[in-house]
Amino acid sequence: MSAVDAALEDLSEGEGNWGRLTLAERRALLERMHALTATHAQEWVTAAASIKGLAPDSSLLGEEWLSGPYSFLGGLGTVAHSLAALETGNSPLADAEFGNAPGGRTTVSVLPLNTFERLLLSGFSAQVWLKPGINGATAQRTAGLAQLDPTRTAGIGVVLGAGNISSIAPLDALYELIAFNRVVALKLNPIMDPLLPVFEKILAPLVEIGALRLLSGGADVGTYLVNHDRVDHVHMTGSSITHDAIVFGSGPDGVARKAANDPILTKEISSELGGVSPTIVLPGEWSRADILFQAEHIATQRLHNSGYNCIASQVVVLSSEWKQRDEFIAALRAALDRAPARAPYYPGSDKRVSDATAYYPTAERLGDGGGRVLITDLNPGEYAPLLQTEYFAPVMGVIELPYSGAAFAAKAAQTANEEFVGTLGINIIGTPRTLKELGEKFDTMLADLRYGTIAVNAWTGIGFLTAAATWGAYPGHTIDDVQSGIGIVHNALLIDGAERTVVRGPFRPLPRSLFKGEMSISPKPPWFVTNKTAASTGKLLTAFAGAPSWGKLPAIFVSALRG
Repeated sequence: MSAVDAALEDLSEGEGNWGRLTLAERRALLERMHALTATHAQEWVTAAASIKGLAPDSSLLGEEWLSGPYSFLGGLGTVAHSLAALETGNSPLADAEFGNAPGGRTTVSVLPLNTFERLLLSGFSAQVWLKPGINGATAQRTAGLAQLDPTRTAGIGVVLGAGNISSIAPLDALYELIAFNRVVALKLNPIMDPLLPVFEKILAPLVEIGALRLLSGGADVGTYLVNHDRVDHVHMTGSSITHDAIVFGSGPDGVARKAANDPILTKEISSELGGVSPTIVLPGEWSRADILFQAEHIATQRLHNSGYNCIASQVVVLSSEWKQRDEFIAALRAALDRAPARAPYYPGSDKRVSDATAYYPTAERLGDGGGRVLITDLNPGEYAPLLQTEYFAPVMGVIELPYSGAAFAAKAAQTANEEFVGTLGINIIGTPRTLKELGEKFDTMLADLRYGTIAVNAWTGIGFLTAAATWGAYPGHTIDDVQSGIGIVHNALLIDGAERTVVRGPFRPLPRSLFKGEMSISPKPPWFVTNKTAASTGKLLTAFAGAPSWGKLPAIFVSALRG
């Protein structure tokens, strides 16, 4: 483990270098990385495509553009903006739009933040809800986190990167450096090793001053690293099983230590883990076009990155009294069946699919080769494994509740809180008319849901893509009952006291949105797995994020409309 020892020795010295940098110098580093990311974006996407077995002409490359360099560019740019505000003695939230939410909560608008976002994400919005009792003035005063005192560093943090979404590892390292003033040993998941040469290039400014070291290797390297005496904090993205193995150890002894809450890890750990993400469909009067579009929407929530997402929707919650229930399930089945074929690149995927079909013998195998699973027509007594097992594979189920209207909304929220494992994200789909009829009861539903990101007529993945939004589990978990993790990341406005993020989107795409009175000109989003121009749109959006300009907008709009 000499490479690990050497890296940590370098970081011990680099901590001093990092602590001596002014806010302006830190911002300059981020701006250099921003330029390097734009320069090497194609190389990034090519490496990610090789990992996931995507052909050079696949429309699914749009996923790699948006969840790779585009996401990192957004994070770098928004954090640099926050540092610029702090440089001049202002709060990153000085110009923020504040609002109110049930339970004495204050909200902070984090999307859109500028005119470009209003145009490119027309009809989409996001608000960070602060914990009850924190008002706007307090939020403005405390925004900045560790950058309020940049000379006060906090040692070495280990970041264990994820093996699914390629921007997670660099974004998490960025948050450790900025939010906590910790220099970082970033260990990539072995699946992501082909991206190491790209990350070495774009993260070079941090490596040069000793604030970051990149490491690779298997579980033995990770174990040695997190338990090293020089390490002060651990952050990981992955599964709760991996978390428990790190904190309590593996095997029967680990199980016993977890039961006794007797960890072997002697330092603090934060985490972003998965769970069983529900999508609640509120019954209402839907047109045939509404049903087809939302079926594609929910299929995307499951099949984006082939289901290897910590917030991939696994269970659709329907009202058994909804008169369009059968029509919607048929449309969902068709959308899952005809989505583009892709290789099951993530280890163990085939076994998890087989486990699901073995438990549910009536499960339908869909798509080319039958690699996708849809489970319907279940009795309540059969729900448990579907609600308690994160399959992390293209497996989707449907459960039904015998309620309608406001009673269904309340019962669906209760079910999501009490019976589903994990609290990372939840989606809610409903017509504007249905949401208006529910009124305050819908606001109460949102407040009652214990999830870190709630998406209304959108996918929680938009919360991930929104740099200024918070990302992580609902607060309150502990190491012995970690659920979807502890702490948050992203949060590029450096908000203190955040509780959750609520994302909203248009129920209908252009042009039906305008015909029905929705204030949105967004066509089918480029993250839909059925979007034919997702790759070209994602590439154009990434180039725009690298160097925004009005002249780049027409090409983006044309590509998006063709999708």
